[in-house]
Amino acid sequence: MMKPTGQTLLKAELHVHIEGAAHPELVARLAARHGKNLDAFMRKDGSYIWSDFTNFLECYDQVADVICTPEDYADLTEDYLLRNAAEGCFYTEFFLSPDHVARLGMSYDNLMEGVSEGYQRARTRSLADGFPIEARFIVTCLRHMGPEAAIKVAERVTAKPHPLVTGFGMGGDERLFSQQAFAPAFAIAHQAGLQCTTHAGEFGGPQSVIDALDHLPVTRIGHGVRSVEDPDLLKRLRNEDITLEVCPQSNIALGLYPSLAEHPLESLMQAGVKTTISSDDPPFFASSIGREYDLFQSQTGWSSQEMEQFTRRSLEAAFIDDETRAGLLRRLA
Repeated sequence: MMKPTGQTLLKAELHVHIEGAAHPELVARLAARHGKNLDAFMRKDGSYIWSDFTNFLECYDQVADVICTPEDYADLTEDYLLRNAAEGCFYTEFFLSPDHVARLGMSYDNLMEGVSEGYQRARTRSLADGFPIEARFIVTCLRHMGPEAAIKVAERVTAKPHPLVTGFGMGGDERLFSQQAFAPAFAIAHQAGLQCTTHAGEFGGPQSVIDALDHLPVTRIGHGVRSVEDPDLLKRLRNEDITLEVCPQSNIALGLYPSLAEHPLESLMQAGVKTTISSDDPPFFASSIGREYDLFQSQTGWSSQEMEQFTRRSLEAAFIDDETRAGLLRRLA
């Protein structure tokens, strides 16, 4: 990793799925390590092959299946954090799924062993390079696996507190079940001191955000962009101080909006809603945290000082202790 130049805007990222962060170069190495063939899902130039949301989920699962040991997760975590650091990102939150790794024969302990090792290696490297980084992990249940499975995830995570696990959330197919159905799992996590977020307002529309606010102890919403369609919901987001984890290139790639010019991020901000910028599953969408910032800045013509407010809001909404937050905000200042 090279230390970012003095002109590089400092960035922070709150919404990235760890398997979805796997760069094709790393995936090719891991596939070779395990003797797996991904030709049907990866082009020769390294880009991933998918056509629509359902096919994207299939491609994602196939790629994720080559990340199947603690060593793989260590390599992935280190690789992504160092790539982020090279783009000026000094704080990252990853989504982790115990249910996903269980399909591969890995336990939650195996998963945490791997990502913790990768984080420590990346942090040591970043300190040596003079650009210290931080990261935390948000454990997620998978919506399409149902409410009972979510309770088991929450119980597993809270039974073994980990200093790097500071949040609980929900990913997976937003088109299945209701937010309310997962209230028991979120209650377990919240009562144990984990901060909460959930995916909503992407494919589910504004009502999915309303349901999340009504039934789950969340302070952030993953995506949430469809909230722009409901003026009363915009007021509620503002009044309840909810932060949206916005991933513009993901929304465009998956067909929610045809271009960045028609993406509602600016409209959400004009309505007084707190917004941040993240990359979601960056290599699947030909993106990165740096590209997300750069494209939005090019679209709006905003100054670096104005763009830096995304980073400030990310740090203010981050699932970290007050001392760590204060230190990161001092660096930003």
